[in-house]
Amino acid sequence: MSRHFGAIRQLGYVVHDIEAAMDYWSRTLGVGPWFYNPKVPIVNYQYRGEAHEPHNSVALANSGYVQVELIQTRNDVPSMYRDFLQAGRTGLQHVAYWTEQYDADLTRLLAEGFKPVMSGEVGERGRFVYFDTEYHPGTVIELSEVAGPKGRMFDLIRRESEGWDGKTDPVRPFPNLATI
Repeated sequence: MSRHFGAIRQLGYVVHDIEAAMDYWSRTLGVGPWFYNPKVPIVNYQYRGEAHEPHNSVALANSGYVQVELIQTRNDVPSMYRDFLQAGRTGLQHVAYWTEQYDADLTRLLAEGFKPVMSGEVGERGRFVYFDTEYHPGTVIELSEVAGPKGRMFDLIRRESEGWDGKTDPVRPFPNLATI
């Protein structure tokens, strides 16, 4: 357990082909079902202090308590994901810690010297920030707010994985955050 963040809750993999990655993870590794969004509605996105409009596809599934995130960039907007790919890497790009006290945790981490590089919001109370810290080559830290609908969606994804038979509906659409 991290003394700064608590338990790692998500492993984020940047991939070139998200459909092939979901197939591999579900068929070969038995992880699923995958909740897939071909265009994540990110607002207030910033990379190194500049606003951009990213088009990222994301798939989420759980393996036990840990969520696996697959990310494919669909445009050339500056991002830590693009940097990772341009450095010739694919695979594990970040580890994420979840919080319901986003403002307090962010304030504390900034005071401890963590430097934000990329941030944005997905839905109500779904803010996220990636820090300029690499604890091993390519892997950065994300702090993700889970106090609102995004947190409820993450709970639903975990529950669905617990009883999944490994075959039925291996890829499903993201639930509507407005109705969760």
